[in-house]
Amino acid sequence: MTTQIKRPADNYSPLYFLASLGAGGLAVTFFMYLMFWVPHPGRPVPIFEDILSAFQSGSVPLQVAIAIAVVGIAVFAFLNVKMLLWNLSSLGKFQKTDKYEALRNSNAETTLLAAPLAMAMTVNALFIVGLVYVPKLWTIVEYLFPMAIVAFALIGLWALRTIGDFLGRVLTKGGVFDVTAHNSFAQLMPAFALAMVGVGLAAPAAMSTNTLTVGTSVVLSTFFGFASILYTVVAAVTAFNSMLHYGTAKEAGPTLMVIVPIMTVLGILFLRQDHGLHVTFDVHGSAGETMVFLARMLTVQVVFLLLGMLVLRRQGYFADFVMGPKTSPGSYALVCPGVALSVMIQFFVNKGLVAAGVIDKFSAGYWAVTAIALISQALMVWLVLRLNRQHFGKTSQAVAVPAE
Repeated sequence: MTTQIKRPADNYSPLYFLASLGAGGLAVTFFMYLMFWVPHPGRPVPIFEDILSAFQSGSVPLQVAIAIAVVGIAVFAFLNVKMLLWNLSSLGKFQKTDKYEALRNSNAETTLLAAPLAMAMTVNALFIVGLVYVPKLWTIVEYLFPMAIVAFALIGLWALRTIGDFLGRVLTKGGVFDVTAHNSFAQLMPAFALAMVGVGLAAPAAMSTNTLTVGTSVVLSTFFGFASILYTVVAAVTAFNSMLHYGTAKEAGPTLMVIVPIMTVLGILFLRQDHGLHVTFDVHGSAGETMVFLARMLTVQVVFLLLGMLVLRRQGYFADFVMGPKTSPGSYALVCPGVALSVMIQFFVNKGLVAAGVIDKFSAGYWAVTAIALISQALMVWLVLRLNRQHFGKTSQAVAVPAE
């Protein structure tokens, strides 16, 4: 007799794209160390030369932070790409099964949006890898921005087509959408995907000095950003109504906090646009306005974090699906809020409180608030490693098959 080891991940779901997404998000959290702690005069982001100079001349704590960031980005960017490739291969096989056809004719069709969502995150992560590891990249960056716009636009079209397939089906055929199964925020996946495409499209607005590039970036990112907002409002309102009637679906409980990453992504999108409008089109905003804007976005995040944690604790979700024996690919949705909160706090502290003069950079108050971001990041690193072991490790229960 031989044994065939079966992993939970072998029972494939498009939600496993969230494993790639979470790893990419963690790479971004490590980039925040470099973004806000490494001097990069004359540029909106730090590049290889800035990082090397800071490491050579900086203090020991800064050197340690740079070393951790550089290693963290490498590890999680690699994991991001690895999981993306695995998912694309697995999705291709899954599309040939009856389960795929059943999924395409159910509410769960929107889980397919996890694919363009993860793809957009990978493009963002690879750009960070270029900034950190490639010398003299900034000398050709103006040629890269149009390529990035095209890449994100193509991913955006992929997302829009997938959304169109879903909405075209449920809005033209009565009774095909199961309202009783709409009792979570799982239907916000399309909004999340649109927002991720939008923030990628907004990057050239913050970094380019070419007027046409900046203008194109601002207009296209506005389309996807506001499309995400509209979809979020409609899907959230209808889902909340269903949850009030039928309670929250236990396995989809983590989706209650999907608003958190959507807010972070949209927040960065608007900050990038503001920077481009300021530098290229002479549109001026104050540091105080930015601080209040980020505080409002953070408030929305905290409210939905509290709501999500309340429901998950009442349902015993962590005991079952994180620390316990049960597995659900939707558990990877827990990574996104923690990552998004860490990134948003970093922006709130540095672009909000410090820029407005409320606290001094590297003061005790600065580190007290930043510590929340670092703790959230550390917890998400642990959670990703934990979930990867649960879903992709070999199970102790093997299925026996006849020996040849």
